Amino acid sequence: MRRGARRLDGRAHLRLGDLLSEAGAALTARPARTLLTAMGTVLGVAALVATLGLARTAGTQIVTRFDELAATSVQVRPAGQGGFAGADTTVRSSIPWDAGDRLARLNGVRSAGTYTALGTKASRTVPLVDPTGRDVVQLPVVAVSGGTFDAVRARVRTGRFFDDGHNVRRDPVAVLGPAAAQRLNVTRVDQGPVVFVDERPLIIVGILDGVVRQPELLGAVIIPDGIARTRFGLRAPAEVQVDVAVGAAELIGSQAALALDPNQPERLRVAVPRSPRGVQEQVQADVNGLFVVLGAISLLIGAIGIANITLVSVLERVGEIGLRRAVGAARRHVAAQFLVESAAVGLLGGIIGASGGVLTVVAVSAARGWTPVLDPWLPLAAPLSGLAIGLLAGAYPAWKATAIEPITALRQGT
Repeated sequence: MRRGARRLDGRAHLRLGDLLSEAGAALTARPARTLLTAMGTVLGVAALVATLGLARTAGTQIVTRFDELAATSVQVRPAGQGGFAGADTTVRSSIPWDAGDRLARLNGVRSAGTYTALGTKASRTVPLVDPTGRDVVQLPVVAVSGGTFDAVRARVRTGRFFDDGHNVRRDPVAVLGPAAAQRLNVTRVDQGPVVFVDERPLIIVGILDGVVRQPELLGAVIIPDGIARTRFGLRAPAEVQVDVAVGAAELIGSQAALALDPNQPERLRVAVPRSPRGVQEQVQADVNGLFVVLGAISLLIGAIGIANITLVSVLERVGEIGLRRAVGAARRHVAAQFLVESAAVGLLGGIIGASGGVLTVVAVSAARGWTPVLDPWLPLAAPLSGLAIGLLAGAYPAWKATAIEPITALRQGT
């Protein structure tokens, strides 16, 4: 020992400052080997920090997208009926024809409209410029109000959507889904093509390009509620599609039935989307379960590397160990020396790895346009995990060093 003292009871005493100084001198004597030894811990800690950070960030993004789609959709249907109340249903629907207008007055509703599936019916088209085109196909027919297109976030490819004015006037018009238009060989509406549904003509005013909700519309002939009441005997809408603002679903779910049927709201059932918290937790658990194992393997490899290099250091410094023991150093002092060295290597690897993991989370988030999310405890716990790995890895080499007798060490080291 360069600096030390003996207590009054005669036992050797090694001050903490002397211990840290000796460990620092041993590590800086071979800086390249020290850095290479710490690389296993660096990779393991960086993998753990990056995995947990990216899983948390990705889970937040999934929740955001989930809110924008599923969590903003509310449906209202007659109570006790899971399906649609179409024209031939035996369940009487209490949904009024102006349901979309009533719900649109509620705070948090972006758009609302009625939706009723009328079943599959025979359809054929007759473009006015080509009266010979008479292909007969079976297509589903859906009756909606003007606000339904906004509620399902529909996009028009060509032409236009019909509106509430068509409903009030009961105009014989229709909008085709893209799949239905393909089956009917309709690609444009500027020449006024006509679709015959059960031998009754409807003028095609538009073709859908796509929808976010209700994918059944993509292959259907869509007609206004007004003409459905006249030609198909529709008594009441089957359901109401509501597009709400993010976070307003629970509020609208408690108000919709009263707005539509204030006298008997119990006759209506409001379907409110579940919270996306379970989806987020499941995604995070799946991602963490996969990559935490990889990070743990990297940490194990790092621990083996530290233990191996520390054991080599013990064999290289047998003479030094014997000299220390000869001048009064106890076994615990020798063990503490190597434990501090291995712990310092682990701590160094933990600090570098935590920094690398945080930078990885920030870089990936920036590249994807995400907001990085990281638990505040993670950058602090990562270096401590490296320290713990270093201590565990140095336990066996330290024990081997304490087992060396002074006289044997002096003989082998000189």
